[in-house]
Amino acid sequence: MSMTYRYMAGLLALATTLGCQATQVSVHDPVMAQDGARYYLFSTGPGITFYSSADMQHWRQEGRVFAGAPTWARRAAPTFNDHIWAPDVQHHDGKYYLYYSVSGFGKNSSGIGVTVNRTLDPRAADYRWEDQGMLLQSVPGRDDWNAIDPNVVEDGKGGAWMAFGSFWSGLKLVKLNADWTRLAEPQEWHTIARRERSGGGAGEQAGPGEIEAPYIYRKNGYYYLFASWGLCCKGKDSTYRLVVGRAREVTGPYLDRAGKDMAAGGGALLLAGDKDWQGVGHNSVYAIGGKDVMVLHAYETADKYLQKLKIMPITWDKDGWPAVDPKDLNGYTSELQP
Repeated sequence: MSMTYRYMAGLLALATTLGCQATQVSVHDPVMAQDGARYYLFSTGPGITFYSSADMQHWRQEGRVFAGAPTWARRAAPTFNDHIWAPDVQHHDGKYYLYYSVSGFGKNSSGIGVTVNRTLDPRAADYRWEDQGMLLQSVPGRDDWNAIDPNVVEDGKGGAWMAFGSFWSGLKLVKLNADWTRLAEPQEWHTIARRERSGGGAGEQAGPGEIEAPYIYRKNGYYYLFASWGLCCKGKDSTYRLVVGRAREVTGPYLDRAGKDMAAGGGALLLAGDKDWQGVGHNSVYAIGGKDVMVLHAYETADKYLQKLKIMPITWDKDGWPAVDPKDLNGYTSELQP
């Protein structure tokens, strides 16, 4: 890490003392990758909004990944309105893979695509995103799952798997092919987490069963599955919160601290909102400079519940379970630079 978290917090305190009122980075569903000396942050927004930073605190807006709509977007989601949801960025075989989703809000008329680039630096001579198209689609009346919120993880055996899902019958895991741009054949699917719901079925509307945003992180012989429970995007009524489980195999079962399978409603609470921050969730996790950090969004009470970027250190207890300190929600403040 180019600046320690403590040093970042110290800079923030100094700026506050001097009366500086910096504009924070406002994002939903943030993910991050490093290319050279800079970090790149991608988030839900028109064409996929992205930013760059040298220190993970001071960020410069870089524009959008897609100049226009992906060619297949309205075929999968007829109400597509230029907002591309919940990206995931991975580095593989010398290239960056940016997975993304399109959808109608609250519907499972959705699709997941992937675009590929050799660099994340928009000023590089070889910077060019090449869209590989749609790799997965959910159709109302046919599918009891939702093709949004992708996250790709390697299994340590040369294979790659994509976790995804929102509401309906929960979070799924499907194996990808060797070039990470299509599903492997024959297809292999798993349900890795879900919540109880009344009714259900393959209808267009989500209904109850509030779970989404899977992120799988490998550490010390485990796969840790982070997920968001509750409702985002409701201002003061947002109930978004983070839960976690872990498994020895990427395909599960993912068990919480009490040993309950996340596919049967389990999930150990990791982080919930407080009086200052509501709607904490849709996280990603990275190892940077020998430390683990969590990237997420949270709604600031004092700013009319506007969504803000948070980067928080993760600690691990003696039994190998992750922890984040809720006080660090106030300990990190991003700064958007011209």
